[in-house]
Amino acid sequence: MGNQVKKYNKLIIALSIIVPLTVLMLFRIKIDYELPVFLPPVYASINTLTALILIAALIAIKNGKRKLHEILIKSAMGLTVLFLILYIVYHATSEETPYGGTGFMRYVYFFTLISHIVLSVTVIPFVLISFVRAINNETAKHRKIARIAFPLWLYVVISGVLVFLMISPYYP
Repeated sequence: MGNQVKKYNKLIIALSIIVPLTVLMLFRIKIDYELPVFLPPVYASINTLTALILIAALIAIKNGKRKLHEILIKSAMGLTVLFLILYIVYHATSEETPYGGTGFMRYVYFFTLISHIVLSVTVIPFVLISFVRAINNETAKHRKIARIAFPLWLYVVISGVLVFLMISPYYP
């Protein structure tokens, strides 16, 4: 199992670096293509569903339903990957929308946006380490890291929805 753990650790490190850098690089690429659908409400809905699934996964494991918990977590991970793909596609094909709010709400928006961005990068290794520990049946280690990963992941998906709701009146 030692070699397998080392392989997973290398993959976790690589993904934790490659994913944010790829997103950052792809933000600089603009494709002249009009999408057939306005994606922000779609990926905000995906984040909402992900939040609900994460909460359901927590309830499932608290009630001893390990297999259901596993299915829900894998579903949340799949939705997160789908979100990321749609998010990149939207930003590669659309201009940035500036936030038009003023006063106190402007501070709330930027605090939420900045914390969302920072934690969306931070959460990647926590979720992946937690997942690897679970699939390797390292239950105690999984629980320990999941106590960090879960609230971070939940905050990221909920704050993403909040950012969408706050900026949605300013979309063209």
